[in-house]
This record gives sequence, structure tokens and C-alpha cells, in this order.
Amino acid sequence: MKRFGLVGHPLGQSFSKAYFNEKFKREGLDCEYLNYDLEAISKVKQLVQEQPDLGGFNVTLPYKESIIPYLDFLDEEAQNIQAVNTVKVLPDGKLKGFNTDIVGIEKSLGNSSGIALILGTGGASKAVQHVLRKKGLPFHLVSRNPLKGDFIYQELTPEIIQSHLLIINTTPLGMAPRINAAPNLPYDALTPQHTLFDLIYNPEETVFLRHGREKNAITMNGSTMLYAQAEASWAIFF
Repeated sequence: MKRFGLVGHPLGQSFSKAYFNEKFKREGLDCEYLNYDLEAISKVKQLVQEQPDLGGFNVTLPYKESIIPYLDFLDEEAQNIQAVNTVKVLPDGKLKGFNTDIVGIEKSLGNSSGIALILGTGGASKAVQHVLRKKGLPFHLVSRNPLKGDFIYQELTPEIIQSHLLIINTTPLGMAPRINAAPNLPYDALTPQHTLFDLIYNPEETVFLRHGREKNAITMNGSTMLYAQAEASWAIFF
């Protein structure tokens, strides 16, 4: 039996596990998908050694960037982004990293336009930045760390919000089980001309998106991105 899985910490209810196992069953493949909750990403090599039937795995928070030193190869886009969410175990046991988040982000954003405000500067943010550059869309970054972004959250004014009509949340704020959390923004400045995109898919509507809906903004969660990146990962695995 060939095994695949999800690496991250902590791992709760996993979309990937259910999605891939159901697809294995439909396709009649003798495979299974498991959650590998690693307290430290340094244990990933040990995982591969202990699981000789491991064909590949997806990578989630908080390891999309920190896994890179443990990989033997990166494909071109993962190299450019410096973030990985899919790893293929090659026949010789070496590991090659890919980023399929960009496929999901491209599909989600479609023909979006305007200046974007990206909340967060981690691995998911890097994939969003890559897609916006490909689309030729300008953006600014918001971070808790003043050295990493163009703004810190305390600096965001209604004027900044009104001049950025595309706001993308790449942070885990609002993700289950902490569903009452949200990025600290002046939400009263939102308008029907705004589009809010949250990479979170559980819950379906985060507090961030609810604020947008209440101001009649366009809102979308991470479900489209989730399915698209999973299909792209499948194509890499097989």
C-alpha cells in the first residue's frame, strides 16, 4: 500500500485526509492518506525513513517555509516563492518540494483588480504575492513585525482600507477552533467596492468575511483554493 499524508502542527480535522482517501476509493487505488502531526519539522526526515511506502505529503502551518532546508530539490515556482505545500518522495528517497497553493489562489482571484492589501507575511502570503505579481497587481503587506511588512496593524487607517479594494487574509486568525478571532482592521471603512478573500475555509464565513458581507463587499473563502490545490497535488503525486 502506498501512503500519502499531511505534515503540520497542530493538526485538527483534516480536509486533505478525507478528500484524498475518498478519491483513492473512487479511483480504486490501494493507497491511504494519514495525518503526520510533527512537533518539529526537523523530524520530517525521520518520518520518511520510517515510512518506506510514503509517496508524498502536503505541508500546512507552520512549516511551509521551514521545511525547505530538509528538501533535496525545489521546482521553479517553489524556489521563487520560498514556500512549499506539496512534497513528492522520489524513487531514491529524496524529497522535491512544490507549491500548489498558487494554482488555488489564481483560480480564486480570477479577474480581480485594484491595489491589494495582504494580511500576513508567512508561506501562504508568499504564494499570494507571487500570483499578484504574475497578474501585474500592486500590493502592500501588513505584518505584526514592522520589519516584514509595509504596515503594522496599528497603522491601518480608514484611508488605507479605502485605497485597497482587494484585501486578502493569509493569517490563521479566525480559523477553527478559534473562530471569534479576526485581523485588527478598521472594518467600518469597507464598501461595496471591496473584495475580501480569506484563505481560511473552516468556518465557511470567518469574522473577517462577515464584516465584509455586512458592508456589502464581495467575499470569498478558501474553499475554491483548497480543492484546486488538492487536485494539483494529486497530479504531482501521480
